[in-house]
Amino acid sequence: MAKSPKAEAAKMLTVEQYGSVIRRPGVQKKILTGLGLGRIGSSKTLPDNESTRGMIAKVAHMVRIVEA
Repeated sequence: MAKSPKAEAAKMLTVEQYGSVIRRPGVQKKILTGLGLGRIGSSKTLPDNESTRGMIAKVAHMVRIVEA
C-alpha cells in the first residue's frame, strides 16, 4: 500500500549543528555537508528516513535534533 503525501510530509527532523568540524576526520566534514550543515548554529529540516538517521548517528557528537 502506498503512503499518502501527507504522511510523508509529517516525518521531518530539524537538525542543528553545535559542534565544530575543526580537528575532525574528513568523512565527518563531508557528512555534515551532506546534511546541509557547515557552521555552528546552522540548522536544516530533513526527511526522517534511514539514510538521514545513519548520517546523524555518525556525527551525533556535533549535532542535535531540535523539536519543532
